[in-house]
Amino acid sequence: MLLHKVTEQAKALYDYREKVAERFTSQVTAELEFLNMAGVVIKVRHEKGKLTVNGMDSVEFLISANKGEEPRPISRIASGGELSRIMLALKSVIADKDSVPTMIFDEIDTGVSGKAARKIGIKLREIGKVRQVICVTHLSQIAVMADNHLLIEKQIAGERTETHVMQLDMDGRIAEIARIMGGDDPSELMLDNARAEIEKAAEL
Repeated sequence: MLLHKVTEQAKALYDYREKVAERFTSQVTAELEFLNMAGVVIKVRHEKGKLTVNGMDSVEFLISANKGEEPRPISRIASGGELSRIMLALKSVIADKDSVPTMIFDEIDTGVSGKAARKIGIKLREIGKVRQVICVTHLSQIAVMADNHLLIEKQIAGERTETHVMQLDMDGRIAEIARIMGGDDPSELMLDNARAEIEKAAEL
């Protein structure tokens, strides 16, 4: 009797997943198009199988990032930059539904151009309204979107390497953004540009 009950519940779960899959992929697709992946196609391969603790079905996400290509498993075809944006799109869709209080994005700017980086920064800020977001980045377009900016540096102390973390004030932020933009010893023009970018981001 218990097996029958669990089987019926697993069937109901399968039907529910089948129903929400189209809506979920549609939302993820919209997020990816915003993140400069126009023409992307996301599909769900949803198959029934043996009864397990997760139900009686398996779910796999397929993607076509280029027009004319058949959707294939994400792990096989996505580049580093595409994986970063796919992960961000997924997190954006479920941000207000899961119970994870903090989201950490490490090197999410890998393989990403300036235009896409700005949109990633905007999306991270949106998620930051409902979750704490910690992001490690080397791109100014993303860094300017932060509410708080921490500078992480490695230093040699004797025979050991130590990691130092320092919260930056506004002057520190401007100097660091300018350094990211133009290298060490930034010019006054670069500092002015950094200040303008931070102020522009604050207005979004």
